[in-house]
Parts: sequence; C-alpha cells; structure tokens
Amino acid sequence: MFLNLLMRRNPALLQQAIAFHQDGRVPPNTNVLDLDAITLNARAFNAEASRLGLTPFAMTKQIGRNPDAALAIAAGGITRFVGVDLDDCLAAHAAGLEAGHVGHLVQIPSHSAERAAELHPEYWTVFSIDKAVEAGRAALKQGRVQKVLARIHAPGDRFYPGHEGGFEASGIKQVADQLDAVAGVEFGGVVTFPATLFDSEAGKAKSTPNLATLTRALEDLRAAGRKDVQVNAPGTTSTSVLSTLAEAGATQVEPGHGLTGTTPLHAAEDQIEVPAVTYVSEVSHIHNDRAYVFGGGLYVDPVLGSTATHALVVPSGGELADAVELPVEMPAPEAIDYYATIPLEGNRIATGDTVLFGFRVQAFVTRSHTMGISGLSTNNPSLAARVPATGLSL
Repeated sequence: MFLNLLMRRNPALLQQAIAFHQDGRVPPNTNVLDLDAITLNARAFNAEASRLGLTPFAMTKQIGRNPDAALAIAAGGITRFVGVDLDDCLAAHAAGLEAGHVGHLVQIPSHSAERAAELHPEYWTVFSIDKAVEAGRAALKQGRVQKVLARIHAPGDRFYPGHEGGFEASGIKQVADQLDAVAGVEFGGVVTFPATLFDSEAGKAKSTPNLATLTRALEDLRAAGRKDVQVNAPGTTSTSVLSTLAEAGATQVEPGHGLTGTTPLHAAEDQIEVPAVTYVSEVSHIHNDRAYVFGGGLYVDPVLGSTATHALVVPSGGELADAVELPVEMPAPEAIDYYATIPLEGNRIATGDTVLFGFRVQAFVTRSHTMGISGLSTNNPSLAARVPATGLSL
C-alpha cells in the first residue's frame, strides 16, 4: 500500500534499512522507523492542532509502542499519549510520555484500575457506571478526582465488530449527572470511534455519523449549562482532517498512523506527513520456484479491504537501485505467518536477500520488533535498540 510512496518520498529510509539489514544490525521481522520524519510529522500535526485549539494525544500501538519513536513524537511537540489498552499506557509512560487518555478503545480491567490511576491520566473513558466506580475508587487512593469521558452511541453510528459499547447519546445529560455523582469521578466529556473513516470509492477521508453524534451531545450538554466539555474524536487522524473535526466541536484528537504517514489517505494522495516506516525481512529459502520470506509481522491492517501486497527484493551487496518490486503471496489471515512467498517467475533471488515491505502496520498484535533510525535527515544515520511489540526494550 505504501511501498511506492516510500520509494518516492522517503527513499533514504529504504536505502538505510537495506544497509543495516545487510550488515546484520537489522534482523528480519523488524519494522524500521525514520525517527527524524516522525518528529517532523508530529511537529506539523501539533502546529495545526494548536492553531485550531485541539489537544493531541499520540497513539503508539501501531509502531510497537517503540520508546525511541515516543521520544521523537515528544520532540515534535506532542508529549501526551492515548493508550488503546493498559499495556499501551504502561509502555508509553515508561518511554517518558504523559498519560493523556486511558480506557479507550479497551476498558481498564477491574483489578488494574489502581495501576492505571497511578499514571494520573488526564482523562479516562468509561462505557458504564460500573467502570466509573472503579476509576473513581482508584483515583481516590491517589488523592485525586478523575475526569472521565463517556463513550456514547446513537442509531446509525458505525463501529467495528467487537468495538460496541457505551452510553446512549440521547441521554447524555442524565449520564453526565450520574457520573458526577460517582465518588472520585468528574464528568469531562464524550468520545466515540471512529469519527473519521477513509472512503475508498471517493479516495477521501470522510466523517462518520459518529461525529455528528458527538456534536449533538455537545449541544445537549451546553444547553444544560455545562461548560468546558471535552470532545474526543479519533479515527484516521492526520493533519488534513483536523479542521473538519474542530468545526464539529472536537477538542481532542489522537494521531497514530498520521505520525508515520500511513493513514489510508496517505496512500491515496500526498499529505504533509512523510511515510516513516518499512517492514524488513529476508529470503529464508527457495522451494518449488518460490522464495520463502521470514514473517512474524505480516499482519496488514485491512482498513482498505483485501489489497495486493508487493515487496522490494534486494540482492546481497545491493542497494535500492538494484531492487526488484515483486508481488507477494501473503499467508492466510487464519494462519501463523511464519513465511510469505514470492513466485520467482525468472527473477534471480537468493537466500539472505533483503526484502522490504510498505504496508499499514499494527506491530502490537504481531511477533515483530521495531528499530528506529535517527539522523537520516542529516545524512548521519544512527540505529537505536531493537524493541519487541510490548514496547519494552530487550
């Protein structure tokens, strides 16, 4: 999806990934990150968010919660994170980011509430009063009151299967009062996901009905006399969609793939963000006119549906100019991705050749690792430590 984009807009990342793989410093099954580009992307995003009065919380799950990338994001001005789950929160906190938002999409487990409260998150999403009680009890043990966001829904809203839950938006005024009545909790605002999705037919990022639900909830709350209501509107978040979100009343945005230039919109047309990640593998062996390529991180985020995957194959001792782009037969989604295969079709491929991919990664759900490269923008590349998908250094 992003291979040609990388070749055109960030060939330095591909070339350096090849060099580091061929000298043995980057093993296969590694997502290699351009830390300089991530900083520039974060800086551009943060500048536009600030202009519009939006607060950004960085999402790092897709890049394996890499701590060097977290520091690169912070260098671009985004110092607070959103954790999709508790492990995400803990890794981002360990990397030095501040807790901006916890509990969304994945609620904090009952017996982990105290651990989450220790992070002193600014906002904590709850799907029910029961979860608010847990958050409040944990916050009081920290000597503080926790602001919570109510996850809301309305007829016609769009949710991925398994993502459903929350409060009915039509009763948000009563929900806010109920949450304020919970010890240790203060109602802070509303949240949904996704507020924006990519429309493959139009080739554009478009607002979902969920965003209008947030706007109506905000209006209801203001009519009830509530002020300083936070509206959290994540989903396909890049610089280009911020003005639409701000006009709808959003106050909080959560860039993830936007920081690595890998939202579906980036595949459709050039955006201000530069693509900043490539998946590195190598040829393991040849069998029946197929090259078998090491996997472990071959989960391709299916946000654009079923799409063909291609890779660059670079011979040992070669450079980017020597690469051949070839179609890849990916393992079935239900299979363990030990290998992908590349039909030879007359191409000369050998064991140990470098293989580079450019797909939309979700490293945290794989067995892959991440490694950052700094200094590409100054032609002085330096390779950071290899980090597993937990985000905690080996």
